[in-house]
Amino acid sequence: MKRSHTKFRRAALCIALGACLSAMTPVVMAQSATGAVAGRATAGDQVVVTREATGLTRSVTVSGDGSYRLGQLPVGDYSLVVTRDGQPLGEPVSLNVALGGTTTVNLGSSGGIADLGAVTVLGSRIINRVDVHSTESATNITREEWARLPVAQSLTSVALLAPGVVGGNSSFGGISFGGSSVAENSVFINGLNVTDFYRRQSFSTAPFAFFREFQVKTGGYSVEFGRATGGVINAVSRSGGNELEGGIELTFEPSAWKASADDHEFTGQNSNGTTSTAIYRASRDRSSFGKANVWASGPLIKDRLFLFAMYEARDFNSKYSSTGGGSWFRGESGDGFWGAKMDWRISDNHLLELLAFSDDAETTTGTFNYDWDTGEVGDAVGSNTVQGGGESGSLTYTGYFGESFVAKAMYGINQSQSFSFSPADGPCEQIFFDASYRDVYESMGEPPLGCHPTSAMIVAHEDEREVARLDFEWTLGNHQLRFGIDHELMTTDRTSFYPGPTGMRYTAYSMSPGSVLDNGSVVPPGVDSILMGRRRVDGGVFETEASAYYIEDTWSVTPDLLLNIGLRVDSFDNKTAAGGSFIKMDELVSPRLGFSWDMKSDGTSKLFGNLGRYYLPVTNNINYTFAGGLTDERTFYELDGWREATNPVTGASYMEPIIGTQIGPVDTNYNVSVGDLRQSVDRDLDAVYQDEAILGYQGMLSQTWSWGVNATYRRMKNALDDVRINHTPCGPVGYNLWPIANPGKPLTIWGDSSIGCDTEGWITIDTSKDGYIMGGSGQVVGYSEPERTYKSIELQIDRAWDEKWAFNASYIWSKSDGNHEGPVNSDTNYGDTGMVQYWDHPSNNQDYGPLFNDHRHQVKLRGSYAFNEQWSVGGMMTAMSGAPINQFGVTWPNDTTGGASFVTEGSGGGTFWHCVQNCSGGLAERVYEYAGRGSGGRLPWTYNLAANVTWTLPVDGIDLKARLSVFNLLNDQEVINVRQRYELGPGVSRGLHGTGTRWQSPRYAQLVVTWNF
Repeated sequence: MKRSHTKFRRAALCIALGACLSAMTPVVMAQSATGAVAGRATAGDQVVVTREATGLTRSVTVSGDGSYRLGQLPVGDYSLVVTRDGQPLGEPVSLNVALGGTTTVNLGSSGGIADLGAVTVLGSRIINRVDVHSTESATNITREEWARLPVAQSLTSVALLAPGVVGGNSSFGGISFGGSSVAENSVFINGLNVTDFYRRQSFSTAPFAFFREFQVKTGGYSVEFGRATGGVINAVSRSGGNELEGGIELTFEPSAWKASADDHEFTGQNSNGTTSTAIYRASRDRSSFGKANVWASGPLIKDRLFLFAMYEARDFNSKYSSTGGGSWFRGESGDGFWGAKMDWRISDNHLLELLAFSDDAETTTGTFNYDWDTGEVGDAVGSNTVQGGGESGSLTYTGYFGESFVAKAMYGINQSQSFSFSPADGPCEQIFFDASYRDVYESMGEPPLGCHPTSAMIVAHEDEREVARLDFEWTLGNHQLRFGIDHELMTTDRTSFYPGPTGMRYTAYSMSPGSVLDNGSVVPPGVDSILMGRRRVDGGVFETEASAYYIEDTWSVTPDLLLNIGLRVDSFDNKTAAGGSFIKMDELVSPRLGFSWDMKSDGTSKLFGNLGRYYLPVTNNINYTFAGGLTDERTFYELDGWREATNPVTGASYMEPIIGTQIGPVDTNYNVSVGDLRQSVDRDLDAVYQDEAILGYQGMLSQTWSWGVNATYRRMKNALDDVRINHTPCGPVGYNLWPIANPGKPLTIWGDSSIGCDTEGWITIDTSKDGYIMGGSGQVVGYSEPERTYKSIELQIDRAWDEKWAFNASYIWSKSDGNHEGPVNSDTNYGDTGMVQYWDHPSNNQDYGPLFNDHRHQVKLRGSYAFNEQWSVGGMMTAMSGAPINQFGVTWPNDTTGGASFVTEGSGGGTFWHCVQNCSGGLAERVYEYAGRGSGGRLPWTYNLAANVTWTLPVDGIDLKARLSVFNLLNDQEVINVRQRYELGPGVSRGLHGTGTRWQSPRYAQLVVTWNF
């Protein structure tokens, strides 16, 4: 390298390191994820591995049966040397230790590789192709691999590379592993659990450039991991080494490189002669995104103390219309991420690691009046600011005591927040209109309704997870024992309410006189427009404790057969705002048994399988709703027209409703009282769990090609949710109770005169037979037993990168059946975890059939190719069959109480019955037809093709690259979510049933420029 280049490199590195260090602030720290090296060699020899980046050295003596293992190794590149009588044998072997895996290296008597055909050598390193020491289903993605592929820069996008992982309901995001809902997964960064514990639908994250490797666990994971019935994303950050390094990465996504979304307008004729219209305008939506990432790493003390630090500045701007086209929004955020990883190698036997990062974010959105026809942006309506993210970190100690015992201790904190506020919060109420009112609204000239600029509640929300855990690994002959304990304290501080002086949100509806409202009243004669006012208030500080201990024996029964026998015991304790326990579940035993058979005794093929049970904790939104109290009331009024008013914030004019006479009583069915929770929570709750069985085969076809096949079966036979109870062994309650219970199983609550019992005491309701009394007929029924099953067969073939090309293809046939998706309800876009509508009415869960995440066929392809040292390309393609479409009705036979709302499409779920004759007559006269799950057909297949091209500067000593990626290359915008409510009222079908509500995102392009020095 020229002297001028050296000076410039050093100067740039100093600038980068300074920028990173100046952006950091102290915080608590995190655990490192690791891998292992194992194999066979000559008994009595010493196997020594050295991590070249830091000088870390570990050694082990080959046992009498010729096996050896070195565990708890930091992820990275190592050299391996065999010594005999203190003298090295043969040449050093280079290898890579992958996250969560075991790299197998079988050594001959001369210290070299025993069978070169049984290992994969990339460049000069041995990598893992068939991990005969693992019994789980997992996909590993390294920095080097995703840099060659057109992968969006998010952990979710990485997870979607794995077979069997699909996107969840686009209305609330998330991903589904093996038929599970989006609220059943866990995410770890360097061993720190960063999963949102309030609803379990999100997680803390960091920039892609902060990570070294990702592991996506889709099944069969170790007892070390728990509190998930879906999948696990395990990520490890980059670390510093003895080499002083740095870099800059620039990412550009200009709006000019994004295709326009399609507009959609649907008009449907309801069977009662009325017309419904839905408009989704998005063609003028525009956004641009850019970020600058600067990082540096190196030794603070050579061979002892290392630092990796990063700062990333982000700029996001958006302009978009409301779906109806009557409002225009301008959003902007300028978030900055900082993160650092410090490693202190106190000695070869004692390591200390510190992780700290912040993903704080703030977005401000301005709202303006908008005329879609002319494209004119009008007066400002207001603004709204949302703050999210938080600071996280952990401190981890690892101690190696002799050759056979490893101890690890971690303490960490994961924080997140969600604050939403606006200058209009105090003086302005939120005013909306239902699709049934669109014609009236359009005849008004589509003016702004209300002076509040958003539909969001006022929310102040902070979450903090405090983690402490101990893990031990002890090798005793053919047994590798692992055991440990962990404890999480999860605290939520949250309050929320609607803005405005009355604290009510108003929605206008067009309804025919005589229509039945949710409060049981009817629309008076001569009234064709009503206004529903909803008041919702809740809040408090709530804690949940989750503890577990586990023990696992990885037993090499023979040199070729490995058994993994594990046991995990979990405990969950959800507490009220006053600190008392209200949901406590102890001694939740999760047995897990796995095996791996090295079929050819050379590490080139394995037959594997496992059986296991996995428990899911109760989310903190249950604490918030039940243990802090909830006021959720609906009041119906005659709508006497509209009058013009002046926005107190912007001075612009708007229309406000003229509230007329109240119709019937306030509907308080959804209120939840706090205090005595004996009628709010089942005394003997069972936790939600899932049983899983996997059987598979994996083998090498050559040094670079491998393939595999496996079959998976999952079964969830339990649910935990709020359940409507209006009848007990004491008789009719007279109103609705909504206790947290296990539907379809016995429910024990406190009986007293308030619910119709003659004496006080515990009463037990067999909710498979009792709990609900039908309106009108008085028939008493229970709830169907919950069940969800997932079956799949997976085929996969893989070619490892050999500096020229790589390829991976997978196909999955799967079937997800049951009568509930899990703790969320994607069918009706209801994402309040653990409090969805499956058990709001017995008719909601009556049918067993294909569930929302049932995609029978999934094909995933990815590959990369290097033409030369300057140019390379990458590509990805996903093809997936469509999910089922339901035809939800609103009532069922012999019952006047709706199984779904007669007013809104989302409330109450839906029934599997359609009234087809005499629907306005008496109960006995009505004629129904059954329409089970999936009776509306299927959504179309979706295809997503992405491609990139990478240019590398052909100058020796300068590492400069530019990568242009195009996502959704074909600009497919297929529908991915539709309206599933078939009936508007008994015997009245909706003309908009089956029309779209969400579509694939349009094509966009991204340019990433990296310069490493």
